[in-house]
Amino acid sequence: MSTSKLTGAEIVIHSLHKENTEFVFGYPGGAVLNIYDAIFRLKKFKHVLVRHEQAAVHAADGYSRSTGKVGVALVTSGPGATNAVTGIATAHMDSIPMVIISGQVPTHAIGQDAFQECDTVGITRPCVKHNFLIKKIEDIAPTIKKAFHIARTGRPGPVVVDIPKDITAEEAEFIYPENIELRSYNPVEKGHQGQITKALELLIHAKRPMVYTGGGVVLGDASESLKKLMKKLEFPVTSTLMGLGGFPASEKQFLGMLGMHGTYEANMAMQECDVLIAVGSRFDDRVIGNPDHFLSKPRKIIHIDIDPASISKRVKIDVPIVGSVKSVLEDMLIIYESLKTTHDKNNQKEWIIQIDSWREKKSLDFQNSKEVIKPQYVVQELYKVTNGDAFVTSDVGQHQMWAAQYYPFDKPRRWLNSGGLGTMGVGLPYAMGAQLAHPEAQVACVTGEASIQMCIQELSTCKQFHLPIKIVNLNNRYMGMVRQWQEFFYGNRYAESYMDALPDFVKLAESYGHIGMQIENPSDVTSALQEAFSKKNKERLVFLDFLTDQTENVYPMIPNGKGLSQMILAEDL
Repeated sequence: MSTSKLTGAEIVIHSLHKENTEFVFGYPGGAVLNIYDAIFRLKKFKHVLVRHEQAAVHAADGYSRSTGKVGVALVTSGPGATNAVTGIATAHMDSIPMVIISGQVPTHAIGQDAFQECDTVGITRPCVKHNFLIKKIEDIAPTIKKAFHIARTGRPGPVVVDIPKDITAEEAEFIYPENIELRSYNPVEKGHQGQITKALELLIHAKRPMVYTGGGVVLGDASESLKKLMKKLEFPVTSTLMGLGGFPASEKQFLGMLGMHGTYEANMAMQECDVLIAVGSRFDDRVIGNPDHFLSKPRKIIHIDIDPASISKRVKIDVPIVGSVKSVLEDMLIIYESLKTTHDKNNQKEWIIQIDSWREKKSLDFQNSKEVIKPQYVVQELYKVTNGDAFVTSDVGQHQMWAAQYYPFDKPRRWLNSGGLGTMGVGLPYAMGAQLAHPEAQVACVTGEASIQMCIQELSTCKQFHLPIKIVNLNNRYMGMVRQWQEFFYGNRYAESYMDALPDFVKLAESYGHIGMQIENPSDVTSALQEAFSKKNKERLVFLDFLTDQTENVYPMIPNGKGLSQMILAEDL
């Protein structure tokens, strides 16, 4: 502990250093220049200069998703903070631990409509886990300690710390607290043992059991515990979009992703099971479709979640278990071994036969072509070329669903996408965060020609920091998912979904100093991917612009208002 006086800006830097911050993603402005000067002088961590504040928060988010550590972003007041809101809301919806430090006008000017003033605390309140406005220099260190503690514990989420400029110029002793206690914030980590025993009794007597996993398995580092329990129970497993990789996709027990664009077998098993255990998931509208339809089938439901507010929020739960997913699953393993009742796997024989019959639908099969590039084929080849071991980020739209369906993930934290908010533009910044965190790893950004333009200025950041990301642009010259909905539900009226003024992506990538490739022929798909990931291009960003079939749709699809068993399959059309 040091008792020498430091400026508020220096206290910010030392506090971040105490939290083992590796990278701060940010963009300077007047209200944070004292902090930037301290970053320059103290050199306690690497600052990554983005080209837009939204990308700063997205990149910190991608860093966090790929590592499990708290991501850190730094933005200035006014438009800097408002530009960051999209990234903050994205992280909030997906429960990503982050600390966002925003500059604020001097304390005497707050409320005076000063230059670049906005009520950052008020604006961000609905889309953060918590936020703070620093009012005196002595509060900086303990507030940053609180921010990191709140961000990473319980159900994770983003925390905003708003710091007026004058406070960063004042001086005070730097005392960083060893521990922090918040009387009103004590998340439950340990699940109730009686409830866990009750859940296991239901599971071992089930005839049609189903395990439904979500992003909480990944965020809670519970993948290994889940695998161990499933090895004993041998139950079928499905996953939400956010949970992919939490259970290995290569395991026979895995039925694929469920929900709006989930597999036939996963959705049917979810609908027809007699005992369902939800692990770190929240019965989202995109997962179960119409809740009335879902609840039309009687079943017992067990729900494990660290957030009590998520339990019985949309679906009534029979056995709620509040606690850390990892802790609860580990206790389940211990209690399972001590149960007197044996688990008779013969009880599920008919259920497995039924699931195998649903698998025979092969709902993800598609008709490949020698004339036009099918986007599904590009993702399949990406999987082969990267040996299924890449960090894959995506933007939002059809390409996101194809990446989720056709790139099987066996490891957690390899699939980075915006699930809750559905934010176009996240793909490239996510890839930046993942690449910085894992400099030797293969990182692929699967995107579309509409999404990539949302944050395409970050090609400049990639050049400055030598980030060898491979961008896989599935270019169908449409806002693909919008066009699909317009085809299905709006009488083929493609209102404003045609991108008829697209840039030459090859020249654009080259103008930023990267490699650009355009691929039109299906026979060139594999070789183009191999070249992009080759040893000679290991240190280069490669932008692969695949001109894909404009008419291809994502199947299966559950229309809005329909239930899990009311899917539209490709074979139905």
